[in-house]
Parts: sequence; C-alpha cells; structure tokens
Amino acid sequence: MTFRLLDLLLGESMRPGDRLPGERALAESLGVGRSAVREAISALEVLGIVETRAGSGTYLRSGTSELLPSTLSWSLLLDQDRTSELTVVRSALERSAAELAAAQRTDEQADHLLELVQRQREAIDDPERYVEADIAFHRELALMGGNKLLSEILSTTRTLLRVWFENAVDRRADIEDAIREHEEIARAVADRDVEAVSAATIRHMDTATARILRSSDDEGDPA
Repeated sequence: MTFRLLDLLLGESMRPGDRLPGERALAESLGVGRSAVREAISALEVLGIVETRAGSGTYLRSGTSELLPSTLSWSLLLDQDRTSELTVVRSALERSAAELAAAQRTDEQADHLLELVQRQREAIDDPERYVEADIAFHRELALMGGNKLLSEILSTTRTLLRVWFENAVDRRADIEDAIREHEEIARAVADRDVEAVSAATIRHMDTATARILRSSDDEGDPA
C-alpha cells in the first residue's frame, strides 16, 4: 500500500511543497479505506518523503526528480524479503551493543536504563508514547557501549524498520512481552553479566523480529 501511494504521487508529478490530496480523495483513487491511506502516509513520513503540518495537511518534502532514483532503494529495503534480512542485521548489531553496554556501563547508565524501562511501563496504554520510550531504550543501550559507529548504524537500521515497528505494537500483550524482555536486558546490564545480556537480547530480537515481519506481511496483503 505504501508504494502504491508513492506511485500515485509520482504519477501526479507533484513538486516540492505541494499539498497531498485529502484522505478521502486518495482512498477513492487507490480503492482502499481511509485507514489504509493514513498508515501509508505515516510510513512515507517516517521515510522523510512527506511531512504533516498540524492544521494544514500533508506536503511532499522531496521533488519528483529526487524521488525517482530513490524509489528502488526504498522498495528493496521495505520489500518483505529485504525487511527479513534487515531484521537479521539489526539483531546481530543489537546483541553486540548490549554486550558492550554490559561490559562498560557506569552505575548511572545502568540506573537510567532501568528508568527507561519504567517509562515504557507507564506508557503501556499509549502506543505512540511507548514507541518513543522503546526507541529511547535501544538508543541508550547502544550509546552505553561507547562505539559511536555501531550506535549510528543501529540508529539507521531502526529508522528503516520503524515503518513496520509502529504498526506492530497495537496489541497490549506484545507490548507487555517487550517490556519484560527490556527489563531482563537492563538487569543483566546492571549486573555486568555479558552472557545473560546476550541471551536476553537474542530472545528479545526473536520476538521483535516476529512482530515486525507480521506487520510487514499485513502491509503486503492486498487492500
């Protein structure tokens, strides 16, 4: 659905700064419901292709000439098979980052990581707040290891997967599982137990990957 909308916008030869048609018009053009249009717009916003301005509407950020050569790259990254490959890369990087964090963390960092888990718990009924708290947890975990390049690569990887991740946290049970897994990681980091944090991160990545791929499958289904 996301790329059907992108194809439509490219076909309309929109220019930078142009306002997108309303949800109703887009839904009619694509033959889908308005909720599907909203999800596709959210995905394009995460990718930096459009921006939503409160009280004004949604606007194209990049020109058509700039979008065309990038479309193939996006489609490769967001294709179901490539998404699966990307989750494998992310899992390996997250495990390395967590192991470094356990080996090098300070007491203050360990306490802060546990505070971020509590922030997630407080946002359990607000998926948008939960997503932000989840991202903050993984960002902090990567920074704790002191490897800036690893942190930057992980940040890029998570940004690409965020398109699917935001759609994968609509079930309370999934959020509860993720919070429990995050707490296991945070406590292993606090204990400086590299072996335990490695095992906990693998478990978390397995369930997180399953949720992301489930969301990717849903997006790929015919509208």
